Amino acid sequence: MESEWKAGLEDVIATRSAICQVDGAAGRLYYRGYEIGEVAGTASFEDVTVLLWRGELPSAAESAQFKARLEAARGLPAPVADLLQSLPRDSHPLDALRTAVSLAATRDPDVRASDPEANLRKAFRLMTLVPETVAAWQRIRTGRAPVATPAAVSHAAYFLELLDGQAPSREVARVLDVVLTLHADHELNASTFAARVAVATLADLHAAIVSAIATLKGPRHGGANEDVLAMLLEIDEPARAEGYIESRLGARAGLSRHERGNPRARVPGFGHRVYRVDDARARVLRGMAKSMAEATGRQKLFEVAERVYDAMRARTTLPVNVDFFSAVVYDALGIPPDFCTSIFAVGRVAGWCAHALEQFADNRLIRPRADYVGPAPRPILPDQRRRTETSMASSSKS
Repeated sequence: MESEWKAGLEDVIATRSAICQVDGAAGRLYYRGYEIGEVAGTASFEDVTVLLWRGELPSAAESAQFKARLEAARGLPAPVADLLQSLPRDSHPLDALRTAVSLAATRDPDVRASDPEANLRKAFRLMTLVPETVAAWQRIRTGRAPVATPAAVSHAAYFLELLDGQAPSREVARVLDVVLTLHADHELNASTFAARVAVATLADLHAAIVSAIATLKGPRHGGANEDVLAMLLEIDEPARAEGYIESRLGARAGLSRHERGNPRARVPGFGHRVYRVDDARARVLRGMAKSMAEATGRQKLFEVAERVYDAMRARTTLPVNVDFFSAVVYDALGIPPDFCTSIFAVGRVAGWCAHALEQFADNRLIRPRADYVGPAPRPILPDQRRRTETSMASSSKS
């Protein structure tokens, strides 16, 4: 009997999880039952992390305790700081981050422990290590010294001060807090699945996060938001948006199915494996993108984005995804295109850790099967056997 197979494991249930639900038909996203539009901006990123890790939003006392523990984990380890200084300045930010997390694993106090409490301690350290590494590398590669650990109140403000060297305004910190919340989790996306597969082998938590970061880099996953910002900057003028989309879609129509699978042949920011209507997170980001663009004098880029959005809606049924309007927000924050995916990682590490902790708690090796389509069982023919024996004899003589 022919086995059931779906390319890319599309819609295949690979695990049971209580963390996140995506309703692709309705364009809804839920964290532990709470709709993302209600969570974002209502609960802080720290409280959302508690929700993802523990299952419930924290009380005021629990929130304070979590934040205190997060603050206690702050401080980029000296060996990681030295490593970043040694990297080529043109290294991609995610390559720098992946390498730094690998090194941090060897220096972690719980390096040989994997019990629940040890993994929780590692999760706190990873929550601060990721933004600290991302900010330090951005400063190093642009010829600036990393910032010493600031005493910022919120996680978002802490990251922005590490990045810019000065305390952000309350509004800017709030915007990044929402961005981090929107990116905190998204069910079994590629990087989260990679993390869970690593944990399923009983690899350590740092190894799982390294797997996730490596997977995030691909342009079919987190790397897509880099392409969105690059596209909007290339278009530059709102009046050019419609013609650009016409040209891009026209060129795509002439490609083979295989060629259309290349991310470079797509219009970045549109289409999603799960959503059939606009991404729930994109709706939140659209309003933020408008206000941030106006506040920072980047209205033109937002208008370019709006024109692209309208042109795509008029010509395709592809839904807009989280990458599209987040790129406008990143631009307003002064973030270059190749740095966008690193901001994604600063938020998503909360979800990666949540899924890793959940996998550790009820673990089984993830070992799918392949639908074999090669030759049927067959023998080695006599002349093939003789060639092999002759070759082996020649090798032994030499």
